[in-house]
Amino acid sequence: MNEGYSKIFVSLDGTEQQDFVLARAIKVAANNNAKLVIGHVIDSTALESAGSYPVDLVNGLETAFRSSIADQVAEAEANPDIPEVEVVIRAGRIRETLKDEMLDVIQPDLVLCGARGLSSIKYALLGSISTFLLRNTDCDILVVK
Repeated sequence: MNEGYSKIFVSLDGTEQQDFVLARAIKVAANNNAKLVIGHVIDSTALESAGSYPVDLVNGLETAFRSSIADQVAEAEANPDIPEVEVVIRAGRIRETLKDEMLDVIQPDLVLCGARGLSSIKYALLGSISTFLLRNTDCDILVVK
């Protein structure tokens, strides 16, 4: 019986910690000979409050994100211990999009995410994605600090 992971999802948020989180995900995927799915949600909440948002803006944000992880994606793709690498980017409300359009569809057996250092006031108002994942997913969660 294989007790390792076969499909690993890493949720990236675009912060400066993202490189460290992705590096950890690459190591974990290689150690488990697992598929690596890199996910990012372009937060549309602010754009929605304006009524609508131009597709060009979302496309530009997606291009910028892909560029920010390009070197690490190439590293993961070149690693013989990682059988497959996929990048999934969606625009929407972070929690709903992450859960409904990514995790429920991909069905990973491990999710990695970063721990953002929110102040206690911001945390009380916004919550955290890592806490959301812990409460709303059926698989293991690794919060990278």
